[in-house]
Amino acid sequence: METSYILLFAQLALFILLHNRTSLANIITDEASLLALKSHISFHPNNILASNWSSSTPVCSWIGITCSSRHNRVTALDISSMQLHGTIPPHIGNLSFLSSLDISNNTFHGDLPQELAHLQRLKSINVTSNNFTGAIPSFLSLLPKLRFVYLSRNQFSGKIPTSLSNLTKLQVLSIKRNFLQGEIPRELGDLRYLSILDLQYNGLTGSIPSSIFNITTMQVIAVSYNNLTGKLPKTICDHLPNLERLFCASNSLDGVIPPNLEKCKKLQVLMLSLNEIAGTVPRELGNLTALADLYIAALHLKGGIPMELMKLTGNLKRLQVSQNELTGSVPESIFNMSSLQMMDFGLNKLSGTLPSDLGSGMPNLEELYCGENNLNGFISDSISNSSRLRKLDLSENSFTGPIPKSLGNLEYLEVLNLQGNNFVSDSTLSFLASLTNCRNLRQLWFGRNPLDGVLPASVGNFSNSLFVFGGNGCKLKGVIPQEIGNLTELTMISLSNNELTGHIPNTVHHMLSIQELYLQSNKIEGIIPDVICHLKNLGALVLLENHFSGSVPSCLGNVSSLRYLNLAYNRLNSRLPANLGSLQDLIEFNVSSNLLSGEIPLESGNLKATTLIDLSNNYFSD
Repeated sequence: METSYILLFAQLALFILLHNRTSLANIITDEASLLALKSHISFHPNNILASNWSSSTPVCSWIGITCSSRHNRVTALDISSMQLHGTIPPHIGNLSFLSSLDISNNTFHGDLPQELAHLQRLKSINVTSNNFTGAIPSFLSLLPKLRFVYLSRNQFSGKIPTSLSNLTKLQVLSIKRNFLQGEIPRELGDLRYLSILDLQYNGLTGSIPSSIFNITTMQVIAVSYNNLTGKLPKTICDHLPNLERLFCASNSLDGVIPPNLEKCKKLQVLMLSLNEIAGTVPRELGNLTALADLYIAALHLKGGIPMELMKLTGNLKRLQVSQNELTGSVPESIFNMSSLQMMDFGLNKLSGTLPSDLGSGMPNLEELYCGENNLNGFISDSISNSSRLRKLDLSENSFTGPIPKSLGNLEYLEVLNLQGNNFVSDSTLSFLASLTNCRNLRQLWFGRNPLDGVLPASVGNFSNSLFVFGGNGCKLKGVIPQEIGNLTELTMISLSNNELTGHIPNTVHHMLSIQELYLQSNKIEGIIPDVICHLKNLGALVLLENHFSGSVPSCLGNVSSLRYLNLAYNRLNSRLPANLGSLQDLIEFNVSSNLLSGEIPLESGNLKATTLIDLSNNYFSD
């Protein structure tokens, strides 16, 4: 009896010894594989792996490594977002217990090695945001347990392998932002557990296979920004009870928006913009009560905006129906959708007025675009009740009455476009003084309105956040105030087509960020001040049709950033400066219809990039 116990103990000890040796040998294999990977990394700025991945410490304690407690083998490799540069060696295929591989957000390049096909336990592979090239690896179809495949933001090319349909457990396939071509394989419809299919930003052609719309587990279908054609099926949502997001924008899809979409009760995002889809806006969309984002812009939609969209209140945050051919008035009920953060119905043929209490029903509104329609009427002071407004575009309509001074209460306002209407103001343009309270304002457009007033000194009170000041064609009178020079961060100012007089103020030399200065078609006189030459970022100087006299400043030849220089139809005299020929990147040079004389400088022949040179109607000698 005692002998049998001794024999059993010896066998057990031998088993443990052999098991430990095997485990030790296997972890040594894992270690060798990882050290091979480390040797193929040519750049790791923080030296994390260089100092941490060392034979002097156990593999399972290395950064980015997870081991199983049962087998003491590497089961997960996560070295994402470490700024690593290099290639993936074939030795990675020896990590036979690996179930998760994540090398995303680095700059690995080359091909993924075929040896990865040995990783029969692999469930997830993530190589997103690297520089891998070649075709989508066909060996992926040999990994039977694969559930998550992330290959986006690389340089993969060729076609999507039909063999991916062999991955019967696949749940996520993400291959967006590559260079894929060809058609979407209909075989992908065999992936019965697929929940996310993301093929956006490629060069895929053909139609969307109808089989894709029969995968009942599907939550996200994303095929935007390809070259897809065909129609969305009329029965699109018959077998998609779990669909939450449908991205089909920027393709060449035609047909109509299927009313059947109302059956996708869980749909939160619908993006169909930038296609050839025609017809009307289906009123059935109002039944998608979970909808948060509706993008149906830049299509060929006609008819009106259905009142049924009002039923989306509570969840709808973004509504974009711009760049269509919609007619009729905007349903007033739309302006009571309290959840809306962005509403865009610009570039249509809509008519009528906006509500007298505009803004009162949309406390969360951040962006409102209704430019380029046929809208009219007044804009109420109540618009400031949408106190979170950041962008407001009312341009190119027929709005009348005063510009609401309450706009100055919008502390978050960044972009305001009022141009191309019939707005009026008092002679002091007091609305501008109120807008100086908007300390985040970056772009202000109020041109082509019959304002008929004097540009006030208060313009100098605008915050340095203001980049664009557009007031062309407003019947502005008087002089440009000296205080304009306070706008030191301004990149563009347009006061053209007005009735401004006086001189260009010398304070413009403070506006060192200015890139475009448009003062054409006014009555400004005096000389062109040399201080303009201090504006070293100036790309466009357009002063035509004024009363400038004197000479063309020779220092303009030192403003190497100039691309457009138009001084035509003034009273400039004397000779043309010779050093203007040094402006190698000048595209337009026009000094026609002045009183210039003398010889045309030979250096003007150096203006190699110039596409328009007009020296006509002067007194140049041959």
